[in-house]
Amino acid sequence: MRVVVIGAGVVGASIAFRLAQAGAEVTVLDAGRIGGGTSSVSFAWLNSASGHVPEAYHALRIASMVAHRETWEAFGRPAWFHPSGSLEWVAPEKRAAQAGNIARLLARGYAVEWITREAALAREPDLDPAAIGDAPVAWFPDEGWLDPVPCAGAMLRAARALGAVLREDARVLAIEASGGRVGGVRLADGTRIPADRVVNCAGRWADAIAEDPDPRMQPVRDMMAGAARLFLALRGVEAEAVRIGARPMPKDGLSAVGPMPRMEGYYLAVTHSGVTLSAILGRLVAEEVALDRISAALEPFRPARFFN
Repeated sequence: MRVVVIGAGVVGASIAFRLAQAGAEVTVLDAGRIGGGTSSVSFAWLNSASGHVPEAYHALRIASMVAHRETWEAFGRPAWFHPSGSLEWVAPEKRAAQAGNIARLLARGYAVEWITREAALAREPDLDPAAIGDAPVAWFPDEGWLDPVPCAGAMLRAARALGAVLREDARVLAIEASGGRVGGVRLADGTRIPADRVVNCAGRWADAIAEDPDPRMQPVRDMMAGAARLFLALRGVEAEAVRIGARPMPKDGLSAVGPMPRMEGYYLAVTHSGVTLSAILGRLVAEEVALDRISAALEPFRPARFFN
């Protein structure tokens, strides 16, 4: 099966690797470079720390956190995965909401516990104790963070070792179809690449940014001031560079993963929290696209829900 994956970010790279593992003939196309889009500016926090999201979405994120650790082990524990855990404390007026969220997470079996300020400082000695004050601190031991660009690079190197082809600076101009079925893609330079399936992992981009990113922007100064209140070593340090990322956000705030209605062979994988979800989406999308194994875990997130 010939599969074109559009987008070489962390989600596209994970899907491409798993498709190649499943035996598909994979071509990965990106309008820029590996991980050069949202992946390069993501906060990259691996978590499911909101007790308000639907249970199916929470479960998918938990499954992906487990899959990230399994992938990390399988790749020889590379430096792009950081199983650091995370700490959370909030201002007094937000503590009731925090306590309610923690209670909901505990009811769902999520790994979180209340710890003392001294225990938090033992885990992160560079924190200014005054920044915590008397706030209760929540500790999330199973969370961590990912360095998405090296991770995407590793996934794509593994995919290429299995025969996948990567083309950077290859902007897709159109999905070609005949009789309601995908036949390939056409690039901006006129090149046509035939395909039996197309998986769109390109996300969605803002048409314009109102202000050019600059380290002197007031929001940047505010963020640096906030960071300096936490870490004494950052006091007096100014931002060197600024990057702005556009997050793909389906209309209802949940993932959009699955076949597109009215065009056989065209598959969508668009989501916010792509860093967290990339590991599990790689596995499940590859199984659906290359092996026709329908995933029950993805059923609540089909793009068809946006179509009448």
